[in-house]
Amino acid sequence: MILFHSETNFTLADKETYSSWLSNAISEMQKEVGNINYIFCDDAYLLKINRKYLQHDTFTDIISFDYSENNTIAGDIFISIDRVKENAKEYDVSFLEELKRVLIHGVLHFAGYNDKTKVEKDTMRKQENYYIKYLTN
Repeated sequence: MILFHSETNFTLADKETYSSWLSNAISEMQKEVGNINYIFCDDAYLLKINRKYLQHDTFTDIISFDYSENNTIAGDIFISIDRVKENAKEYDVSFLEELKRVLIHGVLHFAGYNDKTKVEKDTMRKQENYYIKYLTN
């Protein structure tokens, strides 16, 4: 089950569409949908999590906690709406396109994709782009 929560004034419109899209993406990855929680928050909220759990003192757009087991994708995905807005401006894309990117980014991590090296980042970006296109078609 995919659920969306908010610790800020942001509310995701059309949650059913996004839940269906993410579920279909997970199925296409030949994985099962477990309990996935998206928590929308602001920079300050996510910075506290980053400091506490990852010992990083920087802003970030997404932090994911993977509880996946076997073939079932599960976990908590925290998304800073502030960072999504800033990244959308920086990369000259719409807010919704950047939001879709971070939504699928967390799932891709749970499915085993990484983004530490240039090759991994390129592969991750290709997968993100594929699934973003999948939502809009």
